[in-house]
Amino acid sequence: MKFTKMHGCGNDYVYVDCFKEKVENPGELAIKVSDRHFGVGSDGLILIKPSDIADFRMAMYNADGSEGMMCGNGIRCVAKFVYDKGLTDKTQLSIETKSGIKYLDLQVEDGKMISATVDMGEVKVEEPVVVKAVKDHPITLNKLATNPATNAGADEIELVSVNVGNPHAIMFIESTKEAPVESVGKVIEKDPAFPEGVNVEFIELIDRDTINMRVWERGSGETFACGTGACASAVAGISRGYLNDSVTVHLLGGDLSIRYDKETKHVFMTGPATIVFEGEL
Repeated sequence: MKFTKMHGCGNDYVYVDCFKEKVENPGELAIKVSDRHFGVGSDGLILIKPSDIADFRMAMYNADGSEGMMCGNGIRCVAKFVYDKGLTDKTQLSIETKSGIKYLDLQVEDGKMISATVDMGEVKVEEPVVVKAVKDHPITLNKLATNPATNAGADEIELVSVNVGNPHAIMFIESTKEAPVESVGKVIEKDPAFPEGVNVEFIELIDRDTINMRVWERGSGETFACGTGACASAVAGISRGYLNDSVTVHLLGGDLSIRYDKETKHVFMTGPATIVFEGEL
């Protein structure tokens, strides 16, 4: 099986062209290729497939083998794959995902896609969720942000709940550098308040146009970037009046630009996509 290793802001996946290859057990394959010691090494597996309702279809699997709904960094890489390899000559694409069809505008130089803007669709800010604080791993909430703590006790954290086709739980903290992402993220991911699991974002407000973000992704652990998480975090901050409508999100692996249209409630994400290497398994 031939594969391509790609990343968007360090959020890396193994990509397989299912126009040419057949993958019978994608969950098992995802576990195998994601292993950074005995496999290729990645945050998961993404299959590029034909679609009856869009230009292409993307199926994504997390490092633990579970199927994901959508990946913002992954979908940009899918666009680069199909454009750079000549599967399409269109610079406006529709890609089917498990959370619906997403529309992309490709920025191209010298016949290669260098970045893409994705219409991530409507974002839903839901009711805050209160969870128990993780013992021995305290979170210092951001004093400048009026964290919605009115319903949370001293040993609880109230999270902003946002759905971008997949679920996110967001907290505004003093410093992402000091955030106990693994110890807190893996507990919140499995909290009973989120029966299907949740992605957990740790957000540091820099100014009204800029945030730092770290993320614990359900099924994969801490990753260098999360496109849907960046969208969810920006919208969470915008909805509470902390941020302007266009936000630069600094992630461990690079920057994403997020723009929120308050009228349509759609969020637009712009960022790069990179081919790392190709191989045969």
